[in-house]
Amino acid sequence: MTHIAVIDLCLSFPHKVCFESFSAQVPLGSRVGIIGINGCGKSTLLKMIHGEVPPTDGVIKMHGGTRIGYVRQLLDGFDSLSGGQRFNAVLTEALAQNPDVLLLDEPTNHLDRHNRKSLLRLLLGYQGTLIVVTHDVELLRTCIDTLWHIDQGKVHVFSGNYGDYMRERGIKHSAVEQELGHLNKQKKDMHQSLMKEQARAKGSAARGEKSIKQRKWPTVVSGAKARRAEETSGAKKSAIRGERMDLLDKLGDLRLPEIIKPTFSLSAADIGLRTLVAISDGRIGYFVDQPIVSDIHLSILSGDRVAITGDNSSGKSTFIKGILGDSTVIKSGTWLTPKLGDIGYLDQSYDTLDLTQTVFETIQNLVPAWAHTEIRKHLNDFLFRKNEEVNSLVANLSGGERARLSLAQIGAKTPKLLILDEITNNLDLEARAHVIDVLVAYPGAMIVISHDEDFLKAIGLHCFYQVTNETLIRM
Repeated sequence: MTHIAVIDLCLSFPHKVCFESFSAQVPLGSRVGIIGINGCGKSTLLKMIHGEVPPTDGVIKMHGGTRIGYVRQLLDGFDSLSGGQRFNAVLTEALAQNPDVLLLDEPTNHLDRHNRKSLLRLLLGYQGTLIVVTHDVELLRTCIDTLWHIDQGKVHVFSGNYGDYMRERGIKHSAVEQELGHLNKQKKDMHQSLMKEQARAKGSAARGEKSIKQRKWPTVVSGAKARRAEETSGAKKSAIRGERMDLLDKLGDLRLPEIIKPTFSLSAADIGLRTLVAISDGRIGYFVDQPIVSDIHLSILSGDRVAITGDNSSGKSTFIKGILGDSTVIKSGTWLTPKLGDIGYLDQSYDTLDLTQTVFETIQNLVPAWAHTEIRKHLNDFLFRKNEEVNSLVANLSGGERARLSLAQIGAKTPKLLILDEITNNLDLEARAHVIDVLVAYPGAMIVISHDEDFLKAIGLHCFYQVTNETLIRM
């Protein structure tokens, strides 16, 4: 039975079209994941299904009497609760309605590992129709059977999980690129053949003129031959151009994320093998007699990659403040940490960026000795290529663009220790892949706070510590 029917749906704004002519049937019990880059209209599509935002065009039909539970991405109220606690409270409220359709917008963003696992179990057991906006690869892989990918003004529907979808798109992408390569070779071969034909025609014409002068030929036929060759070649070239444009259109429909190949101002050899962090009998908190985390024993060498996990509000971020030398926290025990200039810190809000500067100025002010061409080349490595991108204000950048610019800063002035605090929380899948590309290549030591197990695995973590019962424990 069709539970939800989407008919010729369109979402547009004065400055852009998010998607148009989208139609789909959602049977009862379907498990739909909505994906796409930041700003493509994912959350608005969810609000359309909920009925709070009208479509620009088209209609959504719902089976009569359908009860809808909806948990939005930004949760207001509950000021005394953490992000994870707020989500659990609103989800409990939504499920209490016994909904036939459950709509979730980025549900795992602020959940610790325990709550994240609990949510995935709940979604696997949910019997109704599930529609989720998410960039969480594990959720897409385990809880979803249909994907709606909003990309370049269209919604592409695929039956299967995210891994299957990206594999299929990759195969199609490679096949089209191979066809383009074959066409380009054909074009090159044809050009060489025409050059040879023109050379032969030129030689034939010269011989023909000589023969006419000597009254051996009544006329010259070589010029006609050359013209016929050029006409045939022109027709073939026109056909190849048409076929190539068709293939380029297909490639556009199969657009895959660009891969960043970052450059860094330091290499692993420059950093050398040394102890960057050494803490023994450490305690940290905001009051002398009330430590939040105790019994801290930690050693990090250059090149080490360490994950710090733990429940929400367990003290992970307070511990990081201690390494950063934050004056608001009180430390005891032995703490050997790098000087602040050797530490890079990124969180999900990218607060190290100055919103009043342009992309170009952000790097220029960091490395004033670099020439204009060096800065442009560096920004190009991090996918800031067009003039309008390079000259854009940081305040106008999307979350993914801010992430790339923050990583470009790290590339330009590479710290020996990089600390990351939930940096993938608000990133779409494409921006998340860009972050992974850079972190895999990063040559220094790394401390990462994240609940995203796929992300931690992708960037090659060496060891795991967990803050539990006010203690830092190696796992």
